[in-house]
Formats: sequence, C-alpha cells, structure tokens
Amino acid sequence: SIAADFVVIAAGIRPNVELGRKAGLEVNRGIIVNDYMETSNPDVFAVGECVEHNGTCYGLVAPLFEQGKVLAATITGNRGPLYRGTIQAAKLKIMGVDVFSAGNFSEKAPGTDAVRYEDPALGTYKKLTVRDGKLAGVILVGDTSESHRYMDWLRSQTDLTAMRRQLLFPGPADDAGLDVAAMADSKVVCGCNGVTKGAIIHAVHEKGISTLAQLRDSTRASTGCGSCTEVCQQLLKAVAPEFQEEAKKSLCKCIPFPEDKLREILRSQRLRSVQEVLEIYGNGVGCEICKPALSYMLDMLWCGDHDEDRSARFINDRVHANIQKDGTFSVVPRIRGGVTSAKELRRIADVAEKYNVPMVKITGSQRIDLLGVKKADLPQIWADLGMPSGQAYTKGVRMVKTCVGTDFCRFGVQDSTKAGVELERRLENLYTPHKLKMGAVGCPRNCAEATVKDIGLVGQEGSWQVVVGGAAGKKVRKADLLITVESTEEALQAATLFFQYYRENANYLERTYDFVERKGIENVRRDTVYAPLAIQQGLRERLRKSKRISRDAWLEGDAPRHPTQFVQIESLEKVQG
Repeated sequence: SIAADFVVIAAGIRPNVELGRKAGLEVNRGIIVNDYMETSNPDVFAVGECVEHNGTCYGLVAPLFEQGKVLAATITGNRGPLYRGTIQAAKLKIMGVDVFSAGNFSEKAPGTDAVRYEDPALGTYKKLTVRDGKLAGVILVGDTSESHRYMDWLRSQTDLTAMRRQLLFPGPADDAGLDVAAMADSKVVCGCNGVTKGAIIHAVHEKGISTLAQLRDSTRASTGCGSCTEVCQQLLKAVAPEFQEEAKKSLCKCIPFPEDKLREILRSQRLRSVQEVLEIYGNGVGCEICKPALSYMLDMLWCGDHDEDRSARFINDRVHANIQKDGTFSVVPRIRGGVTSAKELRRIADVAEKYNVPMVKITGSQRIDLLGVKKADLPQIWADLGMPSGQAYTKGVRMVKTCVGTDFCRFGVQDSTKAGVELERRLENLYTPHKLKMGAVGCPRNCAEATVKDIGLVGQEGSWQVVVGGAAGKKVRKADLLITVESTEEALQAATLFFQYYRENANYLERTYDFVERKGIENVRRDTVYAPLAIQQGLRERLRKSKRISRDAWLEGDAPRHPTQFVQIESLEKVQG
C-alpha cells in the first residue's frame, strides 16, 4: 500500500448516446448492438465508442476497425462475419515509465494463474494471467519490448502449456527477427489501423521506405497505441536494406543536420549569422524551428561576437516580456532567491497602480508577476521598477528558489538563502537551450523543492548535495545526484560546471531532465565534476566569457533596437494606414 492524502481515479468512457436515445433505440451505457452491429432497429447500425456490445463499451481505436469490417459485410448483403468483441490493449507513458496492458489480468476467475516478475532497481514489473493454458491478460511496466509477442498470444489463443518456462523471458531461439520472418503476410501488425505485414512489406518495396517515420506516414502503422512499434522496426530491419535508426534527427526540414553536427559546423567554419548558415547549409529561408535554435547556438558559441538577427527570435525575446493570450504581456522582475525588500515591494505596488495592471500574482518561483501590461508601457514600467529582468519570458535562467536556511529556520544546517542568491547572481541574464529553474534548500526537508529543479543544492550537516535534471511539470522526475561536496563554493562550482555543459551539449528546447536521461548521469559526471582539470577550466572560462558580455535585457527600454520594438500593434497599423 502507498500512503496518500488524495486519490483521483478516472476510469472508462462516457459514450455519446443522445442521438440513439432520441431515435428510440435501446440504450444502456452505450447504444446496444448485436454481433452484426445492428441496433434494436434492424435498419439502424452503429459502431465505435458510442456502442455497447455484450455489456462492453470500447474506448480505443482498434475495435472500431473490427466492427467496421463486420458492418461493411452486413450492409452489402454478405451477412456472415460476426463481431465477437475485441481484446483491448493500450500502451502509454506515464511520468516517463512505459506501460502496456492487454486482456483480462484479474486473478479472480476460476482456473486462472498469475505469473509475476518484479525488479524495483530497474523499475520493471510483469504480470501475466493464464487461464486453461492460454494467455488471458498481461501488464508490463518499465520494459514493454515484448508487448507484440503477448498480443500475438492473446489474439491467437496460443496453447502455452509447453512454454510455461518462457512466459516471462522468451528463450534465445525466440529471436524477434525470426518472429517477424515467420509471420504470415496476412498477419495484422497494427491492430489500431488494420495494417498487415504484407502491406508493410509492399510499402517498403514500392516506396523505398527506410525509416519508421516514413512507414507511419505511408501506412499509418505504429500511429495508434504504439504496441506494434517494435514489430514495425523489426520488419524494417529485415526487409529494408537502407533501414535507418532514427536516433539523431535533423533540426528541421530547412537544414538537414542534427544539432551536434550543426554546432561542429558553426565552430569549424566560424559562421556567425543565422542567414549565413541557412544560405550555405540550409534552404536559405529557415523557419520558426531552426531560426531560434541557430540564434541560440551562435550566441552560446561566440559569446556575443556574432551578427544577431532579432527576427530569428520569438516575440517574447524581441520585447523581453511574456506575451499573453489577449496580446498583453507579463512583467516579472528578478527577485534573487525570492528575497526582496519593503522598498522593492512599494515600487511594484506603485507601478501596478500607475499603469492599471489587471493582475498582480505571486508565482510558484517566489517572484511577483504583473499581468496584462500593454506593449507600449513596457519600457516605462521597467524604468519605474528599477529592477532587473527576471527572464521569465525566454529560454534562459529563471530563478533560484530558496528556503529560509540558517537565518531563521530551526532545522537549517546550511545557508541556502545566501547560496541561492549567489548562484542566481552568477548565472542570471544567460541564455540556455530551454528555461532553467534552480533551487537551494538548507536541509533534507527540501522546502524549496530543490530535488525537482533543473539544478538543485541540498544542504546537509557538513555538506552539500548538488542534484541535476529534476522536473515538476507534466513530467515529474527526481533529480540525479551529481556530486556531494563540503563547502558552499564547491557546490556553486559544481552547479555552474553542469550549467555550462548543458548549454553546450543539449539540443535546443531540450530540458535538463531529458538531457540527463539521454546522456546518462555517469557520463554527465565524467564530463563535468570528474573531468580533467583542463576540461573543467575550459567550461568555466567559456561561462565567464558569456557572463561578461551578458546584460540586463530591460535596459533596451532606454535604447530600443528597432523603432517599432515597443509599439502596440493596433497603433502601428494606424501609423501605416
């Protein structure tokens, strides 16, 4: 059992049955249909999520295709095929964990045996239910690579009596490559879209398919629940001579290079403008994907010694504020470590009143957000605040959230407030591949949630833990331990090493939690805190160079880069009209 304060359970679907009910059809949870997909009125048919067949409503795609085949036969006068129900399967990702389930995995039915395997260290769990020697249901958590095999056993109702020892771990002879070679061409590979092995092979030979993405576009295989992805890849490896693993993707269609290759090109060719890169290695135009990415790479590589193209940036970065859905902007001043003063708070209040700011909100990052600000008011608001930009609008350093630490807290064992303020001061105004949030806590009670931040400092008695790659958004991830050190300065040095390493090696728009998982924490440690001194010094020197040329973006309010930079759109239209 797991202790919890609140549990939310969402189960099943609610079929849309109003049309059937108004038409006088028999309706229970769904519109009742028989094995021929006929409703209670023999002249009315129904398929899909709105129907109920033998007491079951299906909320997945695959049953619709099976029902559709029966319906097509019925209404064309070929009455014969019956719909006997669908073995339901689903494959999804929850908080970064692969999950697959299919069939009935309850153990309560008479004659049902359960076979289980669990490895907490690897985060894997398997449970199979077997009834009368045949597979009845399966749950896979963590490792779903064998999902296609179990679905095959479920659909074919294979007698597993002689394979009892191989249920959880198929033997060496059961190679996936041999599996797909032995499959009949009529075998349905993608149950969601009714794609057979023969259709896939035909598409490969007919259209020269060599990647999974091309196969998806051509046949729709592997675009549903995802349980057939492994089989599709095995088929491609077996029949496509030019099969390409898609580990490295091009930045976009405009410029056909992965990001690590692009960084190498920019550095070796000493290219210093977005347009120059696009003209030499791309389509000469660019798009909303590659232009911001190239703009970031150039800034990171050349530390300001490049031709900046403001048009390559998103509107937020051009006006240094976060655009809202109504066209207004939000203003978030920097409040280092969440520590402010009565003087700053008075200025914020005065600004809110003077400019009729619709909403003043305390953020989850211990800052104050002024929402609903007009574009034309931005420069004067910044001037009246007299505070630096909090970079809440860009892919850059957001903040360091801190707890009280040793100043007032009875439990604090490290001065997290001072450490957090200093970390923010060292890294503020710098751009990163994606937004970067940090935290510093004075004890393991973790009041400022440092363990779910991109970079966290966790104070302990006599030491600091530096953790990286945490997340608390759509994906919740506990940060990995980078290193444990004794002094605050050592902790700050370790944090900034990782920071620069992330800046130089992550893909654009790749958060630290994805970056750390992709690289592996052991490799991250090897390349940063355990790297040779020369490598560490190189990272620090490049960070210092970037920091030297960084500046508070709100200073542009006094000297706009463009005459219309802070002109309201409707006002600009009047001038041009």
